[in-house]
Amino acid sequence: MCRMRFAVLAAALTLALAGCVTSADTIGPAEQANQAAAVIAQEDPPADDRLNAVVWYQTSEERDLVFRIVYRAASEKLKAALADKTWDALPKEDRTTPVKGLPPAIIVDVDETVLDNAPSSARQIVERGDFDDAQWGAWVEERKAKALPGAAAFLDTAAKQGVTVFYISNRDAGQAEATIANLRATGFPIASDAQFLGLGTVVDGCEQEGSSKSCRRQLVGRTHRVLMQFGDQVGDLVHIVANTTEGRRAAVAPYEAWIGERWFVLPNPMYGSWEPALFDNDWRQPASQRRAKKQSALDLAK
Repeated sequence: MCRMRFAVLAAALTLALAGCVTSADTIGPAEQANQAAAVIAQEDPPADDRLNAVVWYQTSEERDLVFRIVYRAASEKLKAALADKTWDALPKEDRTTPVKGLPPAIIVDVDETVLDNAPSSARQIVERGDFDDAQWGAWVEERKAKALPGAAAFLDTAAKQGVTVFYISNRDAGQAEATIANLRATGFPIASDAQFLGLGTVVDGCEQEGSSKSCRRQLVGRTHRVLMQFGDQVGDLVHIVANTTEGRRAAVAPYEAWIGERWFVLPNPMYGSWEPALFDNDWRQPASQRRAKKQSALDLAK
């Protein structure tokens, strides 16, 4: 509060010195405060819900530790997964072919699971903008995303044991070339372009529903036994029938025993389908309404 008062006072003094405030007789205290606030608004970036999330993602040692823990835990499960020929990590609705005799595979999401795109989110904050397809496409074409801790080493180890890694991403299928180049440059095993399955990949006999990854998981399951799945969102692992808080929990509930064994989740506080689930998935609502609904979801432990 003291900082705020000091900032307002300083801004008011600046206005006075600049000739914007001539005397207390012509401009009252309320108007002076409004002018001071206007100066502050011009000089300082507006409040942004994403700032703490992106800064944490880019700078905290804790994030790196979590990623290393997850991928290390997965490496400890890999031997058992390979040995058990009935082991499968696909949800039942995506397993349309018996696993017996199929070669092993691992499915990973790309963004914030194996590649770090926080610089793109940071640019949005600095430029005071929101997610934009053109801006995102330009970032993908830069091919500068770095590997997240532990991811490349784990997947390389799996590939050397005969496991095919499939990268199921909601990057557009048209961004395959740039994405594959970025993955290869950062050390990820990807021998064939067919290992990248972007949004828009056509799967015979399966109708694409929005950005759901179900059809692409089914495609992998037709030819491979899936040992593990990795993602930063629930939808990376299983189809969500209703994107509400309750619907997301219900989608995961039947597979609780698989968490940390066949399914592995990485932290991403910057964005995700968890956010629109709090305001009826309606981005057309004014930001103030979306913020109010998110605030109403807070547990104050009353």
